[in-house]
Amino acid sequence: MAAISIEELSGQIQPGQTIAGIDLGTETIGLAVSDLSLRLASPRPMIKRKKFTLDAIALIEALDRDKAGAAVIGLPVNMDGSEGPRAQATRAFVRNMAQKTELPFVFWDERLSTVAAERALIEMDVSRKKRKERIDSAAASFILQGALDRLTGLRTQKAASGNT
Repeated sequence: MAAISIEELSGQIQPGQTIAGIDLGTETIGLAVSDLSLRLASPRPMIKRKKFTLDAIALIEALDRDKAGAAVIGLPVNMDGSEGPRAQATRAFVRNMAQKTELPFVFWDERLSTVAAERALIEMDVSRKKRKERIDSAAASFILQGALDRLTGLRTQKAASGNT
């Protein structure tokens, strides 16, 4: 399966499944995973990038371990909302992943997620060296948390309108 919208995501997740968050970098893939209630994102160890096939295998194994029913991947759009080469590379990554897994992917605007992750790590007094090791997974957590918060809002709207 390829990309779906955040609105479609809530119908895709089965009980006992989590949602993964992905921050796709040029050297690493940051990972995070939700809890089973789909309310809280937690960072996971990052994946060092090698080549696509090896990256895909490592990513699929990590997603399987965490029983992910979908993945939210950060889309690096420019501050003006336009998409540049990094956004195109992210879309190509998801197209290629669709050939390797049935897992649905949701694109999520990741503007300022790395900045927010860096600030949080600094506030926790994490050393510069350790920040470098953790930044991508922390950014993946911010991306995923934004999507989880949106899903919570959608569930609340649906319940309020009487469509349970």
